[in-house]
Amino acid sequence: MPVLVLVVAVAWSGFWFYAASHVDEKFDEWRTREAKSGRAYDCANRSVAGFPFRLEVRCGDPVVTLTSQTADRTQLTARLKDILVVAQVYDPTKIIAEFTGPATVSAGSDAPLFVAGWTTGRASASGLPTPQRVSLVFDDPAVDRMNGTTQSPLLRAKHLELHTRLLEGSLSSNPVVETALQINAGSLQGLHPILAEPFDADIRALLRGLKDFAPKPWPERFREIQAAGGRLDFTQSRVQQGETIAVAAGSLGLTATGYLDGELTMTVAGMERIVAQLGIDKLLMDGVPQSTVDRIAPGVSAQDVNKVIGALDRMIPGLGNLARKNANAGVVAGINMLGQASTLEGKPARAFPLKFTEGVISIGPLRIAQTAPLF
Repeated sequence: MPVLVLVVAVAWSGFWFYAASHVDEKFDEWRTREAKSGRAYDCANRSVAGFPFRLEVRCGDPVVTLTSQTADRTQLTARLKDILVVAQVYDPTKIIAEFTGPATVSAGSDAPLFVAGWTTGRASASGLPTPQRVSLVFDDPAVDRMNGTTQSPLLRAKHLELHTRLLEGSLSSNPVVETALQINAGSLQGLHPILAEPFDADIRALLRGLKDFAPKPWPERFREIQAAGGRLDFTQSRVQQGETIAVAAGSLGLTATGYLDGELTMTVAGMERIVAQLGIDKLLMDGVPQSTVDRIAPGVSAQDVNKVIGALDRMIPGLGNLARKNANAGVVAGINMLGQASTLEGKPARAFPLKFTEGVISIGPLRIAQTAPLF
């Protein structure tokens, strides 16, 4: 028996060292494949450890360069402190990577545009060599904008997860992809006041219409999705901010001109708070210039708000003037007229359609925003 144990130990050791000796070869093959998709990876130093049951590949001072698949070939360069990639020798189809920050992001060789930090950052991929599922998990992620030596907050969260898995097809033929995004206590600064307060989000969607995952410019990929009648189906979407809760489900596609087109059915509890945060109530006074509109509620048109008030007047004469005197309640009443009474998690709510028409996002006659074409 001792001899058998010794033979097994020697054989296992030989197997481990053989596998370790091929890490550089496999890493270079992987880098070559990634480069075709515009992603380049470099390590200042690389080492292999983990004997006897794991393979641990450590990449010190890694540099990741992402080249956009567009005509201008814009480059973004991210620099981290360390990346550790771990695989079990007996199950090489799954790998786990741990990231050590901080990370800086710059455009080419220019000064950093963003700096990011986190307490824990992990990624995993299963089903290798053609991954079937990829996940990213960060605890306490923080992203700041850089303006010279000045940092200003952009993103904060307590926890963030992004999961993507192949639901149907294959990476090379008509893949159907399911994606799930979870954010706990997240906030975005400098975009819109409503996003600056912490919120929780759980969003799940299916993307259909992809031809493959071969390297190609994103506009070309979006054209393929449009030509195939592809859709982004939101199977679950829940966002909560304080006492306000919103859920949505529906489907979006692309028009021949590249704009989002479709409809989401939204149910919202706590609409009054959203109206106040958007500042729509402040737009109902006569003579408000568009510059003030842009400052109070970016993307909202005072003319569109007046359409809602006009609709109230047509429904009940005099209701529009009453709405102007009590603006917040007036806008809520106007939006309520466009939807149906409902309940959401035991709270009174309204359900209404959120429409995307040639990139214009609207609730009835009220235009909320205009999105850019994707190709």
